[in-house]
Amino acid sequence: MATEDKNKGRSLDRLNHKYRLVIMNDDTYEEVTAFRLSRMSVYVALSTLFVLLVAITVATVVFTPLRYYIPGYGDLKQRKEFLQLKMRTDSLERAISTRDRYLQNLKDVIGGNIQLDTTMLKVPKVENSTY
Repeated sequence: MATEDKNKGRSLDRLNHKYRLVIMNDDTYEEVTAFRLSRMSVYVALSTLFVLLVAITVATVVFTPLRYYIPGYGDLKQRKEFLQLKMRTDSLERAISTRDRYLQNLKDVIGGNIQLDTTMLKVPKVENSTY
């Protein structure tokens, strides 16, 4: 248990160790610039850069006409037209199926293929009245 705490403390300490990044001219070996960095500062810088790139990409897509190239995204006018066409198509499908059923029943009656089940008919009882 104590060794795990030591290793954990060492890994946290390593994040704060300072390192020196030197950029030198290759011909003259003159030091152009130098940076003092730690692992934590590099991690924070890269994370910030990643978040900024994602934010810029999302903003570009949302606030420019690029959003119309995303599948499933359209403007309000097109959406209303789509819904009207969908309702019209549904009503036309319903009318066609009703017409097809009617024509099939008519063919069955003309062809004599229909059999009536008279057991299902309800015949009212007639009472003997003295009228």
